[in-house]
Amino acid sequence: MTVAKTVLTVDDSRTMRDMLRLALSEAGYRVVQAVDGVHGLEVLQGEAPDIIVTDINMPRMDGFGFIEGVRRSGPHRATPILVLTTESDAEKKSRARQAGATGWIVKPFNAAKLVDALRRVAA
Repeated sequence: MTVAKTVLTVDDSRTMRDMLRLALSEAGYRVVQAVDGVHGLEVLQGEAPDIIVTDINMPRMDGFGFIEGVRRSGPHRATPILVLTTESDAEKKSRARQAGATGWIVKPFNAAKLVDALRRVAA
């Protein structure tokens, strides 16, 4: 029996967190969640996710700060990070890549495409 891959989702919207949990759980992933970048970094102290999915626009610490924080931490430096956001601005995509993001998905997301993207980056 294979162990389910763990996904950390970081989003300040409860609705979005619920939608992600449902879509990813149905696809066989174990889902842990955080409500913003600060909380996401706290969760990472006790979790070792295979993949991280983060929003950009959040209170306390936005997605850019969160990605930079993850990339500075030794154990999670190479963990794939997908940005899931309503933003589609090329400058923000570039900034996310420079911070260390692996990929970018625009909301609203298609569950099958999201799962496919996760499988590609965490192969």
